[in-house]
Amino acid sequence: MNMQPSDSNEMTGKFFVDLANRQAALDTLLCVGLDPDLSKLPEPYLTCADPILSFCKDVIDATYDLVGCFKPQFAHFAAAEALPALREVIAYCHDKNVPVILDAKRGDVGSTSSFYAREAYDIYDADAVTVNPYLGGDSLEPFLERKDKGVILLCRTSNPGGADLQNLKLASGVEVYEQIASLAAKQWNDNENVGLVVGATRPEELKRVRAIVGDMTLLLPGIGAQRGDIAASLAAGAGGGLIVSSSRAVLYPEGGEMLAVRSEAEKTRRSLNQHRQ
Repeated sequence: MNMQPSDSNEMTGKFFVDLANRQAALDTLLCVGLDPDLSKLPEPYLTCADPILSFCKDVIDATYDLVGCFKPQFAHFAAAEALPALREVIAYCHDKNVPVILDAKRGDVGSTSSFYAREAYDIYDADAVTVNPYLGGDSLEPFLERKDKGVILLCRTSNPGGADLQNLKLASGVEVYEQIASLAAKQWNDNENVGLVVGATRPEELKRVRAIVGDMTLLLPGIGAQRGDIAASLAAGAGGGLIVSSSRAVLYPEGGEMLAVRSEAEKTRRSLNQHRQ
């Protein structure tokens, strides 16, 4: 594990370059979210010494050749007192040469944010992390300065309640999510290591974000269990990098066997490829 941030210009934008190369090689936009939930795990795993680790490793084995990256959800591991398993899961992904987005949605004042960045990148060895930009540019700096890592900012989230704040109109006439997109593209992306979270449940907002940010990579949660429209989302997000995440629909298919997990991942990847532009 590299405990020191790299200052090499060659590392600028490395996460998104590596991800795009893997997506092209495997012909996939799919990201599988690793959201372990003990109440949903198939019964055989509950007798394992480490149910969450065993389940996640089996999901990785079943799907790693179908995905551009994996996205473990920090809260699911933390609430199950399984943070040691999270470190092992990320290491296991890396053993398969698959990059990892740690879905932690960090965000705090700059001094604390620096510790969150160290936690994500150095303790858990994540290749990218989701970050909440609500506290502004100085709170993001500890993440942004890591040229070799990805910083994926919340912009227009997939949940209905996101509209409570993200669609508020500012004095300038733009909505909050549009301002975040503009700042991300024009002020925060000097190291070419910034992406944005835009829900697949919001194709109109997604289209607007794409127009603002150009070819910046966008992470699209919300297909599968949240019923985001794949065709509409891929059309709206065309013109730049895309990562399309599915978690519950892939992890917990009817039947619960790993063959069913792989089958659901294959079906999702196939559907994404049918609608790509």
